[in-house]
Order: sequence, then structure tokens, then C-alpha cells
Amino acid sequence: MELVCPAGNLPSLKIAVDNGADAVYFGFRDDTNARHFAGLNFNDRSAARGMEYARAHGVKLFVAINTYPQPSGWPRWTAAVDRTAELGADALIAADIGVMDYASRRHPRLPLHLSVQGSATSHEAIRFYAERFGIKRAVLPRVLSIRQVTQVVGNSPVPIEVFGFGSLCVMVEGRCLLSSYVTGKSPNTYGACSPASAVRWQETATAMETRLNGVLIDQFDRDESAGYPTVCKGRFRVRGNVYYAIEEPTSLNTLSLLPQLQKMGVSAIKIEGRQRNPAYVGRVARVMRAALDECRRDPDGFSPRAEWLSELGQVAEGTQTTLGAFHRSWQ
Repeated sequence: MELVCPAGNLPSLKIAVDNGADAVYFGFRDDTNARHFAGLNFNDRSAARGMEYARAHGVKLFVAINTYPQPSGWPRWTAAVDRTAELGADALIAADIGVMDYASRRHPRLPLHLSVQGSATSHEAIRFYAERFGIKRAVLPRVLSIRQVTQVVGNSPVPIEVFGFGSLCVMVEGRCLLSSYVTGKSPNTYGACSPASAVRWQETATAMETRLNGVLIDQFDRDESAGYPTVCKGRFRVRGNVYYAIEEPTSLNTLSLLPQLQKMGVSAIKIEGRQRNPAYVGRVARVMRAALDECRRDPDGFSPRAEWLSELGQVAEGTQTTLGAFHRSWQ
């Protein structure tokens, strides 16, 4: 299985390559990608330097243009597709039908991957994209059980990529409306869950508060790590109790499932985290590279090492991990 790692900047790209990534994915510095945060992503110069570094080490580069354009901004999305083709990227990761239509007609030699933002959860949906736009790979949303993933992989006309580690969201990818409810900007079209311009940290006499567009999202003790405020992972007062009312911060960790994923024919394991720092990218890439190599050598005898679990636990959101939807006892 191919290891696909995130890069929010050039240092992250290099450290992903150095720690065993088979492919690295990134986005441009605008709202065409789903990690549109200030200080992140690539301009033409850094993208070219990243391509040069990846090529020198035999690593593929994928460009994510995976938000949904509105009519007024359409030229930005077509320009991003053109830049991807000019860069010589190994694949364009897209979600919007219009973007895929433009890319397949204008740049037929540019391989297309269906983004997780496309929310294709069945082989019938994937077949539609393959027949209409010639996609070469599909990334599954993190809402399917192992049994469901097996069915999709077994019937899909193209190779399947699944997430192996990283932050989880209670919403179905490409369908989130929570942040737009609070900020007026949707992650599906603007590219950022909780735009930086709406984020505020405020220290009070007793705690640290995080707010989103003025709305109190969470309150942390002085010795408690204050996470980035998102509505779905905020703590709220409900019937007199304060707790994570929608979703508790946690990260997906599929180390124990690697033999199953390999056996069913999954083609690639993707790491979430273009918004995370280079140290995170390096640590996760190093652990997953070692695990994938060991799983390939001895799938029947494979077992996650304690040191791998410890390393990933230290960079997990909320310092805890889960199998997420992959493990549903009722299926």
C-alpha cells in the first residue's frame, strides 16, 4: 500500500519525503483547497521547489483542488488546475464535478483522483466519476465500516485510498455546515473550517477562552492545552452540564487494521494533517512507513508495536486515538 503524506509547507513536504512517503499532497495559497489557512500552502516557487525535491527522491506529488467553486470565483479554480498541469503533478485531487470536467477536457493527461470531499461512499458513485471524468483513484470518506470498505474496494473500477491516521470530524466530508453557521464561510467553498480571521484566544483571570466569530467554543484551564476552535469539537453547556456535546477531539489510527486493509486490496493509506507542523508530519510518516513495511513482509504476524502507538498517541488530537467508523460492532 502506498503511503500518502500531507504537506502544508515546503519543510513538511521535505520531511515527509525524508521519512518514507510514497506520495505527498498539498494545495495552493487560496480557497481552491480544503486547508485554506493563513501561512499554509504553496505558491508557484515553493511548489516548483517541492516538485524538484520529490522528483530527486522518487516521490509522487498530488495537488488538492478539492473545494467547491462558486460562479464568481470560477477562474481561480481553472487557474489552479492549469497550474497543476504546468507543474507536472502526478495527480489532481478534486471533488467538484465542474472542476473535474474542466480538468479532464483541458488536461486529459493529468491523472484525476476523487477527493474525500466528494463524499463517494459506494462503488456506484465511484463508477460514475470513472466513466464521466476518467478518475484513476478515489479517496473514501471516513464514515464507512471495514465491511463497507471491503464491498467498495471489491467492486470499484479504480484503486481505493483510505485515511490511516489524523483528526476526525463528525461531519461527512464535503457536507459540513457547522462553521458556516457561525462564521458565514463554509469549509466546502472557502476551504477552512474556522477561518483564522474569526478565531480569537482570550486569557481571563482563571482560564483561556477560544472564540469563533465571538461565539465561545471552549474554555481551558491554565495547564490545559488549548486546541484550535471548531464548532464540532467545542465544549458546551447542555442542561447544566459542560462537555463535548457533538464530538470529542480524537484521531483515527488504523495501525491494527493494516493487514485487513492490505488483504482487501486498498491501494493507499493517507495521513491527514496539512494544517499540522513538520514535526507531526515527520513522526507520523516515520511510524506509518515502518508499519507498512512490516505489514508487507509478514501480514499474518503483524502487530502494532508499543512504541508506534505511543508516538502516534503523542500527536493525536486530544491525545487519544480511535478506529472511528471502521469499527462498528453492530455491523
